[in-house]
Amino acid sequence: MIANYHTHTFRCHHAQGTEEQYIQNAIASGIQILGFSDHTPQVYPGGYCSGIRMLPSQLEDYAMTLYVLRQQYRSQIQLHIGLEAEYYPALFADLRELFRDYPVEYLLLGQHWCGNEMDEIYVGRPTEDAEQLKRYYRQVLDGLDTGLFTYVAHPDVMNFVGDSKIYETQIREFCREVADRYIPLEINFVGVRNGSHYPNPAFWRIAAEENCRVVFGVDAHHPDHFLDAETEQKAMEFAAEFGITPETTVQLRSIR
Repeated sequence: MIANYHTHTFRCHHAQGTEEQYIQNAIASGIQILGFSDHTPQVYPGGYCSGIRMLPSQLEDYAMTLYVLRQQYRSQIQLHIGLEAEYYPALFADLRELFRDYPVEYLLLGQHWCGNEMDEIYVGRPTEDAEQLKRYYRQVLDGLDTGLFTYVAHPDVMNFVGDSKIYETQIREFCREVADRYIPLEINFVGVRNGSHYPNPAFWRIAAEENCRVVFGVDAHHPDHFLDAETEQKAMEFAAEFGITPETTVQLRSIR
């Protein structure tokens, strides 16, 4: 790997280490392009406060810290400032206002919920509900249609354990639409590291058949994840099973 666009910071409450430690380990691993994309802050109605993303009040420190480090390390690595966002239709305009005045360059679509985080469905939980499956992938496509997302992070995080024929039909439809939009899908290293339900072979077989663009994402939550050659090798072997050659770099989509 020479590029990774999926990197978190301590502000999301489930990652460790300083930004500089991530940068130094990325350089040591051979990464030439490093994008930070911590979980975007979100203002929710009714005072709800998320436990898995930075607070709105932390956005300035996030952006400015990375801005300074980008200048400091400019001769050693190309740094980009991004965010991993959910697409919640009713809240998306407010989200854009949050980062409008900061040097944020790109968004990754990392959808973990159907509907929204406050009172709806976390899709990592096993489900046999075909309507939930359909609704989730429709919401992801609607997010892509904003034109603001560089790629889809962990597109197979939806943990559907129902009828395999229903799954294949839905995923094939989704992959065809994503391929038409020419937006990459990410093989995510978290699942490889942790032995999770993703990356899902059934998903990636279809993605390969539909000629989807693919990118690797370290999804680093600790600086040492950049030094984990074993996980990278496993991800490469997984992709090779389906004849997938991930793109080494991607073009960042403007959010301005």
